[in-house]
Amino acid sequence: MSASPSSSSSAPSDVVATVVSRLRAAGCVFAEDEARLLVSAAGTTAGLTAMVDRRVAGLPLEHVLGWAEFSGLRIAVDPGVFVPRRRTEFLVLEAAALAPPRAVVVDLCCGSGALGAALAAALERAELYATDIDPAAVRCARRNVTAVGGRVYEGDLYAPLPGALRGRVDVLLANVPYVPTEEVGLLPAEARIHEARVALDGGADGLDVLRRVTAAAPGWLAPGGSLLVETSERQAPLAVAAFAESGLIPRVARSEELYATVITGTRPVAGTGTAQPVQR
Repeated sequence: MSASPSSSSSAPSDVVATVVSRLRAAGCVFAEDEARLLVSAAGTTAGLTAMVDRRVAGLPLEHVLGWAEFSGLRIAVDPGVFVPRRRTEFLVLEAAALAPPRAVVVDLCCGSGALGAALAAALERAELYATDIDPAAVRCARRNVTAVGGRVYEGDLYAPLPGALRGRVDVLLANVPYVPTEEVGLLPAEARIHEARVALDGGADGLDVLRRVTAAAPGWLAPGGSLLVETSERQAPLAVAAFAESGLIPRVARSEELYATVITGTRPVAGTGTAQPVQR
């Protein structure tokens, strides 16, 4: 193999075959695809061996590579940081459809910052802010969010946001942890061992953080602005109830292709009793 292969085609077939064989033996379902990515990313034979060793040991592929593909972007993902799931691209699509021109966007529980970065990339001149309580996630998110002109703050949910954002947020993204505490131990090892528990554990029924986000959302949303969260399908009725209790107008959207459920709650425009898009 050359010192700096640009693709798996530059590696001898026996090297690629060995990587595929090791990945298959470790239980990697998409061994061929993963082998191509690892060979492409490795700078040397020794580097490839080290990367394959880490993957075979159970590290998520994205942590081994240092990035994840999300909504057509290459998102930096550091060890220990929550890996953005493909199903969450549906949340970004739903948000993009609602965003007004020059939208003010906030990404809570941002993790790597994938959602905010993807939405900002899809919009024209968005004003983006993101927060996370995990210092490792904040360091990672700053690499992704600042690349699209946004800012990242460390702290619990809304607490670190500039007060001037109150009542101005057009799109509030919150991919909150929603796995019930007793089910965290049932997650695949890649998530259970290698991602921060704070990014997974949503409390007894999985909706503790969602309820906190929803309760405070009306104070941050602009009239006609919307909060969007991802839940499981079975959690959707309770999530909808939380949205309604906070005064937001809820809507449920599902993607069968991505196995995704998104709840959108819109702040009504004063005097109308219904949600109206803000025109700028």
